[in-house]
Amino acid sequence: QVQLVESGGGLVQPGGSLRLSCAASGSIFSINTMGWYRQAPGKPRELVARIDSGGNTNYAGSVKGRFTISRDNAKNTVYLQMNSLKPEDTAVYYCNAIMVVTTGLQLYDYWGQGTQVTVSS
Repeated sequence: QVQLVESGGGLVQPGGSLRLSCAASGSIFSINTMGWYRQAPGKPRELVARIDSGGNTNYAGSVKGRFTISRDNAKNTVYLQMNSLKPEDTAVYYCNAIMVVTTGLQLYDYWGQGTQVTVSS
């Protein structure tokens, strides 16, 4: 079975930086798209950033210019560098991966458990 493990969340002051990591492991054949979503209390989950197998990226307008998504295909890992953090960025951040698994070459949409990011003074 495939699992996504996130790390790097925590408490940071406004204007600070954090780097989130998400490593996929298990019976992976290939990973198409990896991304980060976030959910604040009382709010729906929203896309933060995503990157496809060709390196093409998409960002939410609220984070563009401040966040950078990248991936290391050899390590099946996606990163989110978050700079100039604002209190409005406070949320649980979830890693997402759309991938083909080796068993039956099936396409699956996987989610990590989430990591808390709190931006507060």
